[in-house]
Amino acid sequence: MANRAAASRRVPENEAAITYVQCDGLAVMKIVKHCHEESCSNMEVAQGALLGLVVENRLEITNCFPFPKHDDTMDEEEYQLDMMRRLRRVNVDHFHVGWYQSADVGNFLSQSLLESQYHYQTSIEESVVVIYDTKKSARGFLTLKAYRLTPQAIAMYKDGDYTPDALRNLKIGYESLFIEVPIVIRNSPLTNIMMSELTEMIPEEEGSKFLDLGTASVLEGQLRSLMERVDELNQEAIKFNRYQQLVVRQQQDKHRWLLKRAQENSARAAKDEPPLPEEDVNKLFKPHPVPPRLNPMIVAGQINTYSQHISQFCSQSLAKLYLTQALQNAKEAKQSN
Repeated sequence: MANRAAASRRVPENEAAITYVQCDGLAVMKIVKHCHEESCSNMEVAQGALLGLVVENRLEITNCFPFPKHDDTMDEEEYQLDMMRRLRRVNVDHFHVGWYQSADVGNFLSQSLLESQYHYQTSIEESVVVIYDTKKSARGFLTLKAYRLTPQAIAMYKDGDYTPDALRNLKIGYESLFIEVPIVIRNSPLTNIMMSELTEMIPEEEGSKFLDLGTASVLEGQLRSLMERVDELNQEAIKFNRYQQLVVRQQQDKHRWLLKRAQENSARAAKDEPPLPEEDVNKLFKPHPVPPRLNPMIVAGQINTYSQHISQFCSQSLAKLYLTQALQNAKEAKQSN
């Protein structure tokens, strides 16, 4: 993914920052079609390029096309350049303004996504990543969100230092990796008229039907994924605790060695003997490598996302439970009368 952004244009430094994303309905339908096709056929993550332009503080996404599947015989960078050349010939917006990716009920945060967005955003200043949630949208709730890396996240990747001290100095955590950019879907007036007519043609009882997200299958999958992430975070915590124990033990050994050396030099000085030659303590006690904290931070972000979705599903399930309980009580009261 990193080399994909290299084929795109460079944005001037003084270009205004975007405050929201405007996505054409046609581009949204292309994203939806591609993501659902990949999800139903081979359960792979769908990815593609976003095309458009920047107008003042608005990023307009007017077109898109999918990335080719992994094929050793195809040059992905050349494929993208060829696609943009062909779109330019038919007078279609061909500027590369980001990329999109499918997700499974909020499960999109990963190290590869962070790295890819870093390369995009450093090559194309206004670029965004659009996340389309296939599972949630399939249950009646269109979920389309745009994200950009925060300045702290860009500085973190630029330095390449993921130690606890570096992350503490940058004041960065999983909640400050991305910033969500509001996204607005734009349709032509004719499309809006057609949608209004279709809404009037739908029967009232079908149009107001509540599409429940709190199903057992969804919750079961979410809970299983949450448990896996918690186990993974626990393993990372064990690694970090082991590192801290090794550091404490090494500091104690170093202190004892320095104390012993000082006592030996005092004894030699009392005998008018020269002190022992100084040795580099760091060579004798080599510091242990600090475990990187990027992966635990990503896992913590995934746990937070899963928790939010489970809370949402459970609240809807509880609402359904109270509703059915009231209906059942009314039915029993009617039968008793």
